[in-house]
Amino acid sequence: MAAFYPLIGILLDQEAPGPVPPSYSSFPWYALRNNYMDCIISSGGMPVGLPLSLITLKHLLPRLDGLIIAGGAFDIDPALYHQSPQYHPLILKPNRTQCELYATQYALYHSLPLLGICGGAQLMAVALGGSLVQHIPSHYPNALPHEQPTPRTQASHSINILPDSLLSSITKTTAMAVNSSHHQSILSAGKGTLTAWAEDGVVEAIELPSHPFFLGVQWHPEFSITPMDRKIFTAFIKACTPQNHN
Repeated sequence: MAAFYPLIGILLDQEAPGPVPPSYSSFPWYALRNNYMDCIISSGGMPVGLPLSLITLKHLLPRLDGLIIAGGAFDIDPALYHQSPQYHPLILKPNRTQCELYATQYALYHSLPLLGICGGAQLMAVALGGSLVQHIPSHYPNALPHEQPTPRTQASHSINILPDSLLSSITKTTAMAVNSSHHQSILSAGKGTLTAWAEDGVVEAIELPSHPFFLGVQWHPEFSITPMDRKIFTAFIKACTPQNHN
């Protein structure tokens, strides 16, 4: 019997054109770091980069076995979680956010396994009716440096994980070290459940227990700085096999 490789969609980022060099292109271009794709492949999945097109997504999403919402250097519009802007400059990518919300809602309705990373976890919270902290230093005066000065290949701080959560069952621990690259965070989970926090109280994970696999993590496990990071991808790909989510 031929090996089965789950088809994993991951929405791409879109960057504005600029002078070449230093920009990649003088026309708009899609972008995604290699390590997202590498982790999917090494965990047994087959990655597919998804364009930011609602029409295209409507045709592609039904063909997928799993979905990843990746991080990005931009903010989610506060209007989507019923807040006014409290932090400037506000960097928005409306088309990307619209496409990610559509894909997340599709995954929720069709029980498609979903993994959210950094901004992807925040997007998942908003899709569930939750809200965000618009700027961590303003909300948590004694916050850790969540935009870490050290390389992303190094741990920045530790997190505490809720026992009996999906994340704890995957990592086999209730505490682990993570990297950190974000100035916003989840404030409330809506219909979801918050399952991990940093030492300063910043939310680090969100889940939906009624879903086959719905996990958003605030850090970047694609850098694989601990064995637990790799376990997250392994568990996600396992959940994307047809017998586990059909």
